[in-house]
Amino acid sequence: MSLNATERLRTSEELKTNLRLSGLTPGEAAADLHFTPRRLRDALDASSDPADVWQLRDYLEHAARDAGQHPTPYTVLTDRARLLARAWFSLRKAPRHDFTAPS
Repeated sequence: MSLNATERLRTSEELKTNLRLSGLTPGEAAADLHFTPRRLRDALDASSDPADVWQLRDYLEHAARDAGQHPTPYTVLTDRARLLARAWFSLRKAPRHDFTAPS
């Protein structure tokens, strides 16, 4: 399962929108996910390891909700697509950002 150029662009836009909605900085997201800054950029561009993109998707969806926002729905990385992705990739559980801890 791989994304075509249109799907990558749409997914990247959705990920970046949910990062903004979360109120988190890229540095905070990278730290929570144990990603390097480059690995986070690649995941945000939907051009990296698909397991990273899925983990980032779940992380940002939770973070946006935890920040009191309504996350932008994912049009490519849907729950149905997750079932197919599990057959291809070892998906990882997304961490949660601790919004109560000082940044």
